[in-house]
Amino acid sequence: MNPRQPVPIARLVWAIALPAMATNVATALFGLADMWAIGRLGDASAQGAVELGAKYMMGLLNVFNFLRTSTVALTAQAAGSRDDGARGQTLTRAMAVALGIGGLLILAMPWAVPFGLDMLEAQGKVMADARAYVGIRYWASPVWLTNCVLVGWLIGQRQVRQVLAVEVIANAAHIGLDLLLVLAIHWGVTGVAWATFGSELLKLALLGAVVARHPGFGEALSCAGDRTTWRRDALARFFALNRDLFARTVLLTTALLIFARSGAQAGPVTLAANGILFQLFMLSTMILDGFESAAQVLCGEAIGAGNRKRMEAIIRAALAWGGATGMVVTLLYAVLGAPLAAWFSTDPQVVAATLGYFGWVIVLPLVGVASFVLDGVFVGAGWTRAMLGTMSVAMALYLLLLWLLHPLGNHGLWTAFALFFALRALGQFLVLPRLTRRSFSAS
Repeated sequence: MNPRQPVPIARLVWAIALPAMATNVATALFGLADMWAIGRLGDASAQGAVELGAKYMMGLLNVFNFLRTSTVALTAQAAGSRDDGARGQTLTRAMAVALGIGGLLILAMPWAVPFGLDMLEAQGKVMADARAYVGIRYWASPVWLTNCVLVGWLIGQRQVRQVLAVEVIANAAHIGLDLLLVLAIHWGVTGVAWATFGSELLKLALLGAVVARHPGFGEALSCAGDRTTWRRDALARFFALNRDLFARTVLLTTALLIFARSGAQAGPVTLAANGILFQLFMLSTMILDGFESAAQVLCGEAIGAGNRKRMEAIIRAALAWGGATGMVVTLLYAVLGAPLAAWFSTDPQVVAATLGYFGWVIVLPLVGVASFVLDGVFVGAGWTRAMLGTMSVAMALYLLLLWLLHPLGNHGLWTAFALFFALRALGQFLVLPRLTRRSFSAS
């Protein structure tokens, strides 16, 4: 290996990770803006309702996030093997699946909304407000799914800056709508929901404009009527990848919903505090997920090109820089914890509860960063079956930990949540050498 290779590899990782971080932070501002705006009302029940409604929508939609991750992986692999036809076919297939799922979700709405909120054990005013919130946001589900595909296709071709520009514009509009609908017009919880709905529509329009100008868009249109796009073997590979990612995401989403449900059982103050802490955790996750995006794209290209040395260099660089960034985020949270906690609510009880559990938000970036980066490696390389296996083991241990640590209350819940991410990373590290040898055995 050329001794100077790690320098350009590291630079390439940052070239994707940095705009991806900015894009993800812009996305995280959705939840943070919502939590801040509703927190100005000083109503723990309303803040808890937004937290629970947002968790429901995240649980419902994130199980279909495989549309984004698989599109990134397949597009990057097509780029690595220089197969322009496969690039267009990936967009066509993914869009067909997204539209189909979106239609089914709308049909299922009368049953899905009450069932989901009952499962989260919302009660009283929290239940009523959460139902109003979800009743509005749910209609944007097909838009969200379509956006996943378009974002994944652009990122898979390293078009991260274009995605960043779209996210910044959409989030600026979202924040403006929050200020208008919640604080100026006083629509409360429904104002938060309408702000999200409107910004998702704007994001679709902007992404559609970017994709329509891309040279590969013409390929995708021609692929729609091409029989080879819908060949059984090609579809089988596409759905096998998505099946594993879907099952893995279901497990991850279940873990998050169990977390939200446990907070709801502890009452509106703990629920609101956990909602603030979770949004800050998601902010750190979005930052560190920049390295996941870089690993997805670059590992996908390395697999497509059959270059093992490049693959290993990418993994080392992504883990090293991801770990360093996780440490910086941890230090920032340690310094800014108290002001951040107080900023998201005017209810003294909620602020006090948030400060009492803030240590977990400080710890989680360091605990979770390896699992985020390795998720990108496994998706980009197409090792989705192994990824599902390690997630299944971690999920089983997470449920055991929840039971064992239940006497510790909310601290026990956060302990189990942190260990869940550590266990995921451990499982991935254990199987990584075998998967690498198998993928490059012919090279």
